Amino acid sequence: MTWIQTWTGKQVDPLAAHATDIDIRDIAHALSMLCRFNGHCRTFYSVAEHAVRVSYAVPEDDALWGLLHDAAEAYVTDLPRPVKQRLPAFSDIEDALLAVIMASYGLPWPMPAAVAEADDRLLATELRDLMGPPPEPWGLNVEPLAEAIEPWPWQEAERRFLARFAELTGAR
Repeated sequence: MTWIQTWTGKQVDPLAAHATDIDIRDIAHALSMLCRFNGHCRTFYSVAEHAVRVSYAVPEDDALWGLLHDAAEAYVTDLPRPVKQRLPAFSDIEDALLAVIMASYGLPWPMPAAVAEADDRLLATELRDLMGPPPEPWGLNVEPLAEAIEPWPWQEAERRFLARFAELTGAR
């Protein structure tokens, strides 16, 4: 088997995806069901919620990029950073898929620096608000956001992800 079935019923080969394979409903649903930190946080916290928060932490011109920066994970899942850093082939697959997704929404490649910075700020905020005391420093060189994170249920994360997408694109 060389493909996955998405929530909307599409047949997608994550290693050879096309713009026609991409559906924002699949992305929102899958990311809302996917827990950050491989599930090692104090309570469920979805990748979709993380993405919505990143979209608000960047300049407006980069907000759609911020919302979609982890969209490839809807098709290939999320791997913790230490694992991803040791698997360059996985990162290549994820980047190729993300490039297809961004192109399908008319966004430039590569990721804007503001999105990468906001992603790290959210990571620092998530560490503070969602994780237990770290056994050693994570080595993040950014300050967390002032606002504390109170995680949403997956259904709320999916709804807010789609609402933010509609707000940024005018799509309904």
